[in-house]
Amino acid sequence: MYVVKSPLSDENMWTVSEALQGALVDLVDLALVAKQIHWNVVGQRFRSVHLQLDEVVSLARAHSDTVAERAAALGVSPDGRAATVAVGSGIGVTPEGWVDDTTAVGTLVEALGAVITRMRERVAATDEPDPVSQDILITITADLEKQHWMFQAENG
Repeated sequence: MYVVKSPLSDENMWTVSEALQGALVDLVDLALVAKQIHWNVVGQRFRSVHLQLDEVVSLARAHSDTVAERAAALGVSPDGRAATVAVGSGIGVTPEGWVDDTTAVGTLVEALGAVITRMRERVAATDEPDPVSQDILITITADLEKQHWMFQAENG
């Protein structure tokens, strides 16, 4: 059932919907990973890392909403359910329990790197089929790369 009719061709629609759905899954998981570490980080840099993690959570949540609404605008039902995120995310396993600040930062560097790699693939895939969605993905990638840089600088 299509409630919203997309202006894209079926072929382009498939490409763009895959890119948007993948971005949604990665962003939802990134928010969860950052929040999990936020709750469990310990160490000398606790406060600064704790606050920096909340920046990532806010960023990922805001961008996931933008991506989901773009998908809906194109007639694609966005799927951010836990089961979908669990099987589709490109982020590795998050440490369990208390996490020292150096490990916390390293985990975020890896998580952001994984999401950025996949986002850049989506940017390339949506170039021809839908420059509007590509523009959204470019903005998200730029914001993620800024956070990636900041977390890398945190561990020197």
